[in-house]
Amino acid sequence: MTLALLFPGQGTQHIGMGKDLFPAFPDLTELAEEILGHSLRRLCLDDPDGVLGHTRFTQPAVYTVSALAHRRRLLDGAAPADVLLGHSLGEYNALEAAGVVDFATGLRLVAERARLMDTTVGGMIAVSGLDADRLAETLRLLAAPGLHIAVLNTPRQVVLAGPEEVLRQATPTLRDAGARAVTPLQVSGPFHTPWMSRAAEEFATVLMAVPHWHEPAAPVIANHTARPHEIPRIVTDLTRQIDHPVLWTSSVDRVLDADPDTTFTEVGGTTTLLPLVRQIRRRRLAARP
Repeated sequence: MTLALLFPGQGTQHIGMGKDLFPAFPDLTELAEEILGHSLRRLCLDDPDGVLGHTRFTQPAVYTVSALAHRRRLLDGAAPADVLLGHSLGEYNALEAAGVVDFATGLRLVAERARLMDTTVGGMIAVSGLDADRLAETLRLLAAPGLHIAVLNTPRQVVLAGPEEVLRQATPTLRDAGARAVTPLQVSGPFHTPWMSRAAEEFATVLMAVPHWHEPAAPVIANHTARPHEIPRIVTDLTRQIDHPVLWTSSVDRVLDADPDTTFTEVGGTTTLLPLVRQIRRRRLAARP
């Protein structure tokens, strides 16, 4: 049976995260704080300055906590993954867990990615309950400039991104079209859309400066292509991940196509991604002849 590990992304941050992990991994915690130049423990446990939800702080914090949680999992005797998937930011945890980059390199990449992505203001909303055809028709009628599909989470849940005012104006129309829920996400930018093209272009130079990418110990599914990462393409695919949609449904489908009985485990104690997997599985079962 295949074991797939899932790593969550931005939006899963919360005060108190890492409470049991920082004391268990003091050396890595200190290394992370040295790289970032601030106290992760203070940020994650107390957030006295109210910045945990700001992208440039959120992404490195979530990456670090997820990386420590993965190490705790292995120390507890859990089996290694057969395939790894990360949602947006979580893709970097999947790559680190598979040995493609070491902890410090991954954190430096995430910190720079967060800094660049934080330069574009906007937001994201999760739209649930509309099938692809109904959503496409609604977006056509909206004709909202700057509104883009950012994440394809399940066949009936997508994330839209754009300027905050555009999202506010689109929300009533989406509900009138039959959306079961339209939920703002805890992010500060229109990620995975053309709004992030400048950030992606600048980040490409950062990725190209990485001296060596190691072959993964197990396949890591890329958000941009929904196919396993290949080292010769990794800079291109991680660059495009920033300003192209996250193909989460297709990524999970790829794993299930290879083994319908795959066991999925979400790292870090969150329950963000497993419900999406269950929805994708239900759709596959319903589509069977």
